[in-house]
Amino acid sequence: NIIKVMARFSSVLVCLLAAKSASAFAPPSSRLTHDVARPSALQMSTDSEAKEPVKVGVIGCGRIGIVHLGAINKAPGVRPIVVSNPTVSKAENAAKTFGVPKFTSDAMEVIEDPEVDAVWICSPSQFHADQIKACAANGKHVFCEKPIATDLAETVEAINACNEAGVKLMIGLQRRFDPNFLRVKKAIEDKEVGDPIIIKTCSRDPSPPPYEYVKGGGGIFNDMAVHDLDMTRFLAGEDPIEILAVGSCHIDKSIEDLPGSEAFDTATCIVRYPNGVNAMVDVCRQSSYGYDQRAEVLGNKGMIATDNVYPNTAKIFRNDFTGNADMPFDFFLSRYFEAYVTETEAFCESLVNDSEVPCTGVDGLIALVMSLAADKSAAENRWVKFSEIIEQVYCASPTECSLLVDSEVFPEGFKPVKTLSEMGTIVVPDVDAQKKEGSFMGKFKGMVGLKD
Repeated sequence: NIIKVMARFSSVLVCLLAAKSASAFAPPSSRLTHDVARPSALQMSTDSEAKEPVKVGVIGCGRIGIVHLGAINKAPGVRPIVVSNPTVSKAENAAKTFGVPKFTSDAMEVIEDPEVDAVWICSPSQFHADQIKACAANGKHVFCEKPIATDLAETVEAINACNEAGVKLMIGLQRRFDPNFLRVKKAIEDKEVGDPIIIKTCSRDPSPPPYEYVKGGGGIFNDMAVHDLDMTRFLAGEDPIEILAVGSCHIDKSIEDLPGSEAFDTATCIVRYPNGVNAMVDVCRQSSYGYDQRAEVLGNKGMIATDNVYPNTAKIFRNDFTGNADMPFDFFLSRYFEAYVTETEAFCESLVNDSEVPCTGVDGLIALVMSLAADKSAAENRWVKFSEIIEQVYCASPTECSLLVDSEVFPEGFKPVKTLSEMGTIVVPDVDAQKKEGSFMGKFKGMVGLKD
């Protein structure tokens, strides 16, 4: 609602027309030079002929970047043309493996490449927000692995940078594209089990990560449970109200000296949704029987549940054992490879056909809000309303946001956001919504009497 947006930005006369300058990414002198970057121009076909391939660049050639490259190679209508990694040998190896013609050590060379239509950001989390903003400034559509940023205010800035620049932003919450969870979602939508009453998910890793990974990782709710929290929202089809979370350490006692939820290797959450629906999440950093990823929904007319995914369907029958011949997949890249391929195809389809992005920046933002609220709940041993997290964000303009932590005094004209459904008052409508509703900037200028 544009009136709500105006109330949020009543102190702003002119919103920024583009993302902030990406000067922090100034290219080193050793970098290859390119023509001046131009806005992405995807070639749309109006007849039955094949569409021009979407040309993409991938930033980050670590394990998740390699997974996406593999998925891109399987997706129809898309072609990777450049990859980057700070350790250039990794970029070179990835380019050779997947037949990518160009590689570099510099992420900005990918972002500013005039041939690139869209960029996959698979770099470490601390670089995501700045790279998203740089993509927006260069007119590139963006696929970014979660999280958008580790800071809530910076997350809002990055989303708004894309929305104001008119480029698509999709967040990698790959479990939404897993066929098992999609089948549960379909059962809910088709009322196969009636109206939902209880939603359950569990996430248990085969073995705990090293101490160095856990230290500074943001805690078990932010780096692990966030996927399950998002899945409960995806299945519920509603925005949650409040959360209760607890955590403990059972597996790796060496992490007990770490701060906050970094000291937990096991955690449980209860999330309250509208209409009395409750969701329960349990996560643990170790499972002795493989990668345990399941979901269950109890409705008033039945129940639907998923099983784990196995490398094969073979079973053994003996007098002392009956069951699967092998353990479930023991690594998330194996377990969710099909989901990574599907989400890549979905984003490519959105680009080629100019259709809506299936997993938006706001979805990523709310997942972060949920994990932050879980962390706060565990620390304070109480129910936490999600409004307590989001009302801390103050935006002087769409791309200038900050957190007002523990402050009772708000700047003049600032109205705290109280519910997740009001997130639209701090997030500019994305490019797909603008096409339906008209230009956000056009409406804004009309409201304040400005002319182009």
